[in-house]
Amino acid sequence: MLAVVLAGTGLRAIGVLDDRRTGRLNALAYYVALPALIFTATYDQSVGDLLSPALLAGLLVVLFATAALAWLVHRDRWSRARRSVAVVQSYHSNLGYLGLPLVAATFDGEVTAIASVILGIVSLVQVPLTIVVLVGINDADAQVREELRQIATNPVLASLVAGLAVGEIGVAVPSTVAAGLDGLGALALPLALLCVGASLELDLPSVDAGATLSVVALKIAAMPALAWIVFSTLGVDPAALTAGVVMFGTPTAVSTFVYTTEIGGDEGFASLNVFVTTVASIGSLFVLIHLIG
Repeated sequence: MLAVVLAGTGLRAIGVLDDRRTGRLNALAYYVALPALIFTATYDQSVGDLLSPALLAGLLVVLFATAALAWLVHRDRWSRARRSVAVVQSYHSNLGYLGLPLVAATFDGEVTAIASVILGIVSLVQVPLTIVVLVGINDADAQVREELRQIATNPVLASLVAGLAVGEIGVAVPSTVAAGLDGLGALALPLALLCVGASLELDLPSVDAGATLSVVALKIAAMPALAWIVFSTLGVDPAALTAGVVMFGTPTAVSTFVYTTEIGGDEGFASLNVFVTTVASIGSLFVLIHLIG
């Protein structure tokens, strides 16, 4: 993971991955590889087998509890612009670009299928929550309706719905089609890592070690630890426990920098946190997967 992320950063530095080419890679990962991975993970599964009431409750508890903890930790600290970013980046996980591809590359099909459902459910909650937090703290005049409309047309959610629908109806997917989609899905992790590496920027003048460390501690340490406690307490099955803990152990999503740019917040601080949590999570995820595996 670290090698591919650094390769993406290096290719951007020498001009190979400029904005146009990085945009094309992002589109390939987001609109082709990731939806293919999600569909192949869920098209032969039943919704009831993947999503239990305990798992659903646990996902919501972990997400909102981490957001509330971030609010308490960061309240009345720094400027509004920096505080809003610190809160958002303490809970907003990189579930699509890193979480699901990493789970698919590491665990079996059952865990991957559950991780796909987790991606869909948590995305439906964390994206609107992030928009509300940024708008509320910054008193931003943003087009919230347009941002929320984009959620409804999200290809990740569309592929999840399609895969679960095929699984519930019992439609047979031809083996050649399944094999082709499986091959495309295998590209999700390397493409995502390259794009993340090409998108990372370190703005040294904006470095605030204390603020960034608090975000890192909440995102890649407190959140997966809380997930492990909550899912264990609720008694979810081992596959769901594994998928949930690893997905919540992912770094801050790159999209939080995009939302900060569009809606309001400290852009330099947002970019720094994405960079640091991504690099730090490579080590933390190795430990987490070893423990949970």
